[in-house]
Amino acid sequence: MAGRPDVVITGLGALTPAGPDAASTVEAVLAARPAAGPITAWDAADQAVPFAASIPDFDPTPWVDPRQARRIDRVALFAIAAAEEALAQAGLLVAAGEGPAVDPARVAVVIGTGVGGITSLEDQIAVRVERGPARVSPLLIPMMMANAAAGLVALRHGFSGPSFCVSTACASGANSIGEGVELIRSGRVDVVVAGGAEASITPTAMAAFARMGALSRRVDDPATASRPFDRGRDGFVMGEGAGILVLESADHAERRGARPLGRVAGHAATCDAHHITAPDPDGNAAVACMQLALDDAGVAPGAVGHVNAHGTSTPLNDAAEAAALAKVFGSAGPAVTSTKGVTGHLVGAAGAVEAVLALAAATTGTVAPVANLVDPDVDPTVDLVIGVPRQIGPAPVLSNSFGFGGHNASLVLAPPG
Repeated sequence: MAGRPDVVITGLGALTPAGPDAASTVEAVLAARPAAGPITAWDAADQAVPFAASIPDFDPTPWVDPRQARRIDRVALFAIAAAEEALAQAGLLVAAGEGPAVDPARVAVVIGTGVGGITSLEDQIAVRVERGPARVSPLLIPMMMANAAAGLVALRHGFSGPSFCVSTACASGANSIGEGVELIRSGRVDVVVAGGAEASITPTAMAAFARMGALSRRVDDPATASRPFDRGRDGFVMGEGAGILVLESADHAERRGARPLGRVAGHAATCDAHHITAPDPDGNAAVACMQLALDDAGVAPGAVGHVNAHGTSTPLNDAAEAAALAKVFGSAGPAVTSTKGVTGHLVGAAGAVEAVLALAAATTGTVAPVANLVDPDVDPTVDLVIGVPRQIGPAPVLSNSFGFGGHNASLVLAPPG
């Protein structure tokens, strides 16, 4: 739009159950290769849902030494790893003895999470119960606080612009990217490290999500448990990981010779104001969110090539989102997919990881199929991608994230040209 900076993406990072980096995650999603399996990091035998989409054998020592790693919650370690990949691709990693590649005061860090350092919190509650309050770690607060990931990434790289956390449940990652866009548009900063992280595969969190009926109970076959938009869906599969984008004003990227990978053309956020966990079945606020994001981008619905749906595999979410998509796009809508059949639901990281995947579709023109979808249960005007990837050609894409609390976020991602 005239009069405001274009926001380009110069770096991508992802750490997910489907792969240790952005490229391998994209590859697994295109192959519709589910990552869910039995929980092995702790004894889940007494859990109603003993499976998840975990990151197996995660080793943080390529980024932090073992002593540091013990002082940082898993969620922040995920964010550090994904941010490192994104910053390296953007050409913003600074070697020892070198000066900063950009003005650190004009670099912001915005990293969202749904629940923050819940692993550390659960561990230290057990310590208090078993060994008394005097044995609780003095590091618990900085390990459990939701803003730790943003603070640690800023600290690690010396970025002294705004640094904060957005926590809007499953919309956190997408909202963080939107807030990053606005920081650049306002002229406050030149670069934003934006995204989301989550590590909520813990005994209490899994029990709580199971008790509220959110998780699939397909214990006999975890790999096919996440089946977005399928008639047999019965809940989502918990996932974990992080997704980070380096956002930059187009002028700043050009001045330093950075290659744009794509653009965040538009974004929007709304609230259902309907129920603390259930979506509005009419999808009116979701419709408004998508329309506002398209308006912000200056993109007509007919120009959208693909929608990366929130598509959690829960009966209520998928039905409401499909109804909203039909209202926005009508009978000739774009190709629709959900990537959660592969990755599981990464909660606060979902919107950021899916922005990475949606950008890949926008630039390559290849849309991944919905994994595990065999019996579609949506409005027939919603054009789901089933079975194999679909070639649509490079085009703007819309990525949706809808969270508990009624939080809606939509991003419009586009090729760099």
